[in-house]
Amino acid sequence: MVSADSYGLVLVLILLTYVLSVSLRASWAPSVVLAVQIATVWLVFRTSHARRWARLAASVLLVLAAVAAVAQLFIPENDNVPAVFLASTVLYFVAPFSIVRHLGVRREIDQETVLGAIAAYLLIGIFFAFAYRTVGAAQAGPFFGASGEGTMSDDLFFSFITLSTTGYGNLVPAANPGQTMAVTEAIVGQLFLVTAVAKVINAWQPKRLRADAEQPPPGER
Repeated sequence: MVSADSYGLVLVLILLTYVLSVSLRASWAPSVVLAVQIATVWLVFRTSHARRWARLAASVLLVLAAVAAVAQLFIPENDNVPAVFLASTVLYFVAPFSIVRHLGVRREIDQETVLGAIAAYLLIGIFFAFAYRTVGAAQAGPFFGASGEGTMSDDLFFSFITLSTTGYGNLVPAANPGQTMAVTEAIVGQLFLVTAVAKVINAWQPKRLRADAEQPPPGER
């Protein structure tokens, strides 16, 4: 679970990302959270044996996020952060595909396959959170209308309740393209959950159960 070559560590970093997003409130907090998130994507590319250009892009953006975090200490209203959000959106779009590609070439459905499928599902939610953040920074009015622009914590919260089709309704995109993106996320989330994740979990057998299934019946021993 904590190996650098395991999707378990990716899941741990995703959890850490969410905790930091909802707990940090300082002006520099978005850049710190962003640095952790891009580090998570970099680890995804390493674990999934992504193409060299993808790992290089993740490394460059990790450095960029660190620079943005330092800049926020001196310039709270740093205009470069929206550009970093956009770049991170692109990376989080590629990351789930990298995991799915890696899992597709694995011959055995084991614990790593299950962890990878769950990680890909959660990364889809983070991708949409970044996409909402980017659109909110680019459009004229507040992304959530009367509820305001929202924070990174709000975007993550809204993204995951949309991905799981929970839909509390306390946060709603005020206009397009946010509304269309929310519909897309709900559809993608359900399709991925009931096809890829469900299929992997149903086909997975722990080593002990798999060993017992491979033993011949008592009469044939």
